[in-house]
Amino acid sequence: MLDLENTVLVIVDVQDKLATVMSDKDELFLNLKKLIRGAQALGVPIVVTEQYPQGLGRTIPELAHFLSDVQPIAKLSFSCCGEESFLREIKTLNRRQILIAGIESHVCVYQTVVDLLGIGYEVQVVGDAVSSRTARNKAIALDKMRSAGAGITSTEMALFELLKVAHGEVFKEISRIVR
Repeated sequence: MLDLENTVLVIVDVQDKLATVMSDKDELFLNLKKLIRGAQALGVPIVVTEQYPQGLGRTIPELAHFLSDVQPIAKLSFSCCGEESFLREIKTLNRRQILIAGIESHVCVYQTVVDLLGIGYEVQVVGDAVSSRTARNKAIALDKMRSAGAGITSTEMALFELLKVAHGEVFKEISRIVR
């Protein structure tokens, strides 16, 4: 179960030239916004990566608007773990649970998940907040990540799991976000 004090949200490569060709992109963008806003309401740290931003562009404006206080980590390796500054950032946060979302499921998300599991992190993939160019590649990626030891969750499930209780201002905020 996700623990509020032990979780970090990682958003992988949701960039201009890549995001527009994703399968079910409207649902993807909606769930990513909910996830980011929910993490912020809960006080969960957020790490954002961008794959070769010179060629693929920056994080899409729909998300960047909510992430103005987060400096994206540029990378060339498919796995975020191939970028030393990503590993440093994750280590500095001193949290053992990674909630991960982004694109593409079968490339950068998959390789990052496997590498994070390999170095001892507990990983939950937000199944409705990841995508690939094809639904088939997404399905294969989710299956492989589950087989590798990752949990599969949903945006709403993860947020309420982190929240734990149905009262207070944060509960009201999360309830508004997921509607």
